[in-house]
Amino acid sequence: MTTPDAGHQPGSQVVVLSGPSGSGKTTIVHRLLRESPVRLMMSISATTRPQRPAEVDGRDYYFLAPDEFERRRAAGQFLECAEVHRSGYWYGTLFSELDRAAAAGAWPLLEIDVEGALNVMRSFPHVLSIFVTTPEAEYERRLRARGTEAEAIVQRRLQTARNELQSAGSYTYCVVNDDLDRAVREICTIIAQREAALHAG
Repeated sequence: MTTPDAGHQPGSQVVVLSGPSGSGKTTIVHRLLRESPVRLMMSISATTRPQRPAEVDGRDYYFLAPDEFERRRAAGQFLECAEVHRSGYWYGTLFSELDRAAAAGAWPLLEIDVEGALNVMRSFPHVLSIFVTTPEAEYERRLRARGTEAEAIVQRRLQTARNELQSAGSYTYCVVNDDLDRAVREICTIIAQREAALHAG
């Protein structure tokens, strides 16, 4: 885990969105990129994990060699970064992604895990953080509907979801995704309210 460089302030409003596996956050992100009242730009994460055949560097991730990732981390170029799930692979958000969004007149949208989000919020308390949740029975139904994971993995993901839910109160907002259209409308309203508050300030 690494603490962001508090001397480097984001150039525009940052939106952080997290939620357990099965919460529907990725679907919500795709809708927000089309429907948000403020232009959003998806932040592309950097990672040290190997590139998969269908992935494109600079679109899906920035694929960095471990020594290059460490060099950038030591130079304070990451808003947040961490080794994920003790996998040996590091993931992080480069400050250059925030600059890229600001140059385009957009707010950067970070879909990151709870650990990364909490790191960002500690150093930059003015980020707009949104935690997406779903009733536990719905989590389990969605995870099982995928049909791609063994029972032990499903149970581990459910336990991870329970652990992550304990951090929901640290976010600016918690949105229940029990109806996708309503959840997207609610987040769009939250974004519009934040934009109005920024202009008023």
